[in-house]
Amino acid sequence: MQDFQGKTAFVTGGASGIGFAMAKAFGAAGMNVMLADIEREPLEKALEDLRQRQIKAEGVHCDVAERASVEDAAKATVEAFGKVHVVCNNAGVGAGGPVGTLKPGDWDWTIGVNLMGVVYGVEAFLPLIRAHGEGGHFVNTASMAGMISPPGMEPYCATKFAVVAMSEGWAGQLAPENIGVSVLCPGFVNTRIFESSRTRQEKFGKAEVVDNEMPSAGAQLVKAGINPDIVGACVFEAVRDNDLYIFTHPDMRPAVEQRFARIMAGFDKAAQREALRGVDTKSPQVINMLNG
Repeated sequence: MQDFQGKTAFVTGGASGIGFAMAKAFGAAGMNVMLADIEREPLEKALEDLRQRQIKAEGVHCDVAERASVEDAAKATVEAFGKVHVVCNNAGVGAGGPVGTLKPGDWDWTIGVNLMGVVYGVEAFLPLIRAHGEGGHFVNTASMAGMISPPGMEPYCATKFAVVAMSEGWAGQLAPENIGVSVLCPGFVNTRIFESSRTRQEKFGKAEVVDNEMPSAGAQLVKAGINPDIVGACVFEAVRDNDLYIFTHPDMRPAVEQRFARIMAGFDKAAQREALRGVDTKSPQVINMLNG
């Protein structure tokens, strides 16, 4: 996208952190902004802040783990602004802990918000973007935990890896329709992700152990992370440039390279396996994953 003036951005988890930073960045570029959040009071405060910045903004209460709630938020966005062009599926929660200690509700909660919230956002808004034919862009928030998997963060990492995979596939499908897709993979950002249980829905049960929300060492790294406004600016630039991957911490590249090196070593080992000797797998020489 090159022309942002007068167009509309929708942001989940928009009342704070990275979501609010995205809203400010898009609003500063002349876009209307619809903030969606599960917390009502912070949502009102965020709207007041945006309006003081002369950004045209509205808000809607939304539980991204409920398909109907996301669909209602989509309808409210069109009712308020007529069209929607940029959709930021950003709401997220953090859960983790030693293997065997997590409860079913911890998994269901993390998957419901981090993974299905993105699915519901794309499925609710894609028909609306297609309908006006002006193109658009989806920004799906994953994490560096969607590229590497630190022990003890399996529910969180599983959902963030899924968001990366879905975004890669959608990017290839939607590019011919002038609809871009970006997957945001931030490193440590100073947000309240380590306090996610404050918004935990009753149907998922209460977190029995606070440390299951996020390991304490991780929480300290988050608190020392970069300002969310930097991430918001990165997201705006990426949408403008139609970038698929949005990274905020170039210094984390070696960790990804280390993972890829282990994967390549696995392929090297496969080429040497006695069990595969003489087997013709007939795999295609080129598999284009990103361009449909």
